[in-house]
Amino acid sequence: MAYDIIKRLQKIGREDILDQLSAGLMAREIGKGQKHRVFEESFDAKASYSENFLIQKIGYIHHNPVSGKWNLVSDYSKYERSSASFYEDGEAKHFVPKHYKDV
Repeated sequence: MAYDIIKRLQKIGREDILDQLSAGLMAREIGKGQKHRVFEESFDAKASYSENFLIQKIGYIHHNPVSGKWNLVSDYSKYERSSASFYEDGEAKHFVPKHYKDV
């Protein structure tokens, strides 16, 4: 989404906004090649003390590509960048995740 916002701003020539988005970068981000910060950093980690809570969060992550505005695939287990197929049928696509029960 951030890349799309940057592309649109470049397309319409809004250098003023692009300059503002660049001004918020830290040296380490610039060192990594980042040119703009579109969104504020946030960290909403929550400790998982139960298996039910963990399963709920994994389900949320797996269903995100097929919900609401994203609608990237019709079947959440077919989204290539997700571990959903690994949990559903044991098939790993681009990476081999570690099952939460093995951690």
